[in-house]
Amino acid sequence: MQRLNSYIRLEDQPIHQRVIGTIVRFIHEEAAGGIVLLVAAVAALAISNSPLGEGFLHFWETHFIIGTREFNIDKTLHFWVTDALMAVFFFVVGLEIKRSLLLGELSSLRRAALPFFAALGGMVVPAAIYLAFNSQGEAARGWGIPMSTDIAFSLGVLALLGTRAPLSLKVFLAAFAIVDDIGAIIVIAVFFTETINWQALAIGFGLIGTLMAINALGVRSVIPYFIIAAVVWVSFFGSGVHPTIAGVLVSLTIPLRVRMDPEQFVAQARQLLDVFERDDSRRLRRGTMALTTGIQSRVLDEMEVATKEVESPLQQLEHALHPWVAFVIMPLFAFANAHVIFDAELLAALTSPVTIGVVLGLVVGKPLGVILFAWIAVKFKIATLPRRVNWAQITGVALLGGIGFTMSIFVTGLAFMGPELILQAKAGIMIASLIAGVAGYLIVRNSSRY
Repeated sequence: MQRLNSYIRLEDQPIHQRVIGTIVRFIHEEAAGGIVLLVAAVAALAISNSPLGEGFLHFWETHFIIGTREFNIDKTLHFWVTDALMAVFFFVVGLEIKRSLLLGELSSLRRAALPFFAALGGMVVPAAIYLAFNSQGEAARGWGIPMSTDIAFSLGVLALLGTRAPLSLKVFLAAFAIVDDIGAIIVIAVFFTETINWQALAIGFGLIGTLMAINALGVRSVIPYFIIAAVVWVSFFGSGVHPTIAGVLVSLTIPLRVRMDPEQFVAQARQLLDVFERDDSRRLRRGTMALTTGIQSRVLDEMEVATKEVESPLQQLEHALHPWVAFVIMPLFAFANAHVIFDAELLAALTSPVTIGVVLGLVVGKPLGVILFAWIAVKFKIATLPRRVNWAQITGVALLGGIGFTMSIFVTGLAFMGPELILQAKAGIMIASLIAGVAGYLIVRNSSRY
């Protein structure tokens, strides 16, 4: 009842406060997902350094076949987690990007300016620092590794501060992390695609055009979108373009329009509630104790239909898939990729240019780029600081942006083929994420004015 009352009070608030309420619920879910992600990563590290370690690594190389005898995809479990399930992760990221661009923090130039500049600096400077240490050979391909921010981990750390971190600071972190995701998607699509099968790619884009057409025709059922999306993924997989990009492109075709506007919904809901209440009063006069009457059941069915029609398919999918991404897909990705063995080889990797470039890129380059570019935007009146936020807090959040974990590990798998460079990059990512998380937490905690 208390939760219901909080939602009722929320509906009485102005639109900007309702948007903030939605962001609060999103942040809380991200924070909880960050905890599960951490547990999965620690579990992978523990198993990798136990007697079960060798079997754990071999397990992810087990082949799993999907398809028919004539056409099938025979890949390892590691592939299905990294390339297939992560396509769902990128699909949800795409939904969040589309919603933010049309309705959220990135919906106007004024509101998007600060997170855009912050994210731009947070990508350019880390990449430049990495390349300063790794300018030649295969190692140079890893310049995209320190560019990314793990939104679940970073928001999870910020959530530990409770009211010490104002909501506007959390919104800023979420916004610049979303812009960061856009940058990462562009980098993956442009720089990690080598050989292209143009016929398969044309089929994929043709199907995306089909999705856009059924959106324009007003099709709101998610079933045709999912069926076509699966074929799009197969087409992109066969084209040589990383199949997770298919998830992002498909998400942009999901309808954001609603069939019933809020005023219509309120009017219909009031009528239905009046019917429900009148039937309930008759039931009480008769003294019956049934849970609901036939009329009440029909009212509830109509309320359920109306509730779906006042919410867009994009919002429905985002709400339905976000828990699966936060609590299943991302932790499973961490569990499959965070296996680092603590041995002499790891100690040697700590002094390699790749590890140093990743650590300095995330711990130094990320906050330096975020602060510098954000300061330029504010200085030249392109943007303003968020309400109740000071530069010390921006510094702390910029450091939290150095928690690259999930996206950085993902880019590592695309950039490097050799196990030695992958080990060096993962070592750098974990060290940097730990330093950035602790330092960012302490700075925000000590700089809070509240």
